[in-house]
Amino acid sequence: MTLELILGKPRDLELVLPLVCAYHEFEGIDSTESRRKSAVGRLLGSANLGGIWLIQSGGTLCGYIVLCRGFSIEFDGFDAFVDEFYLLPEYRGRGIGGRVLKEIKSKARALDINSLHLEVARDNDRARRLYRAAGFEARDRYLLMSATLERK
Repeated sequence: MTLELILGKPRDLELVLPLVCAYHEFEGIDSTESRRKSAVGRLLGSANLGGIWLIQSGGTLCGYIVLCRGFSIEFDGFDAFVDEFYLLPEYRGRGIGGRVLKEIKSKARALDINSLHLEVARDNDRARRLYRAAGFEARDRYLLMSATLERK
């Protein structure tokens, strides 16, 4: 079956939002429709921030993957977080996830990105196996910590 990753454009907002909502529900992420619409709209409209790729299998939209771009001294240049990666349930377990990760790594290199990072729930063994198989390694020495900053 053919697999395509298509870089989303602002016109794809309404295609992406239901998938983002489903992902947030799956992961238990506290979000609102207006926050999702704002964030997705900004990312779709600004390539320097990263991108949202629509995942199509056999011509059918089956998920999305998001890269958010940064810069790292440690990794000698641009890096990116795989901020979100979601496949509809009926497409899981078919090898699509591994193919998507291979393809997104290739797209990241073409964007001059030297390293990719991601978060995965400690209890999501299936995803952890997928990411390890795709070459991601746990950096157990470090703990990702976040601080939400007040918006002006």
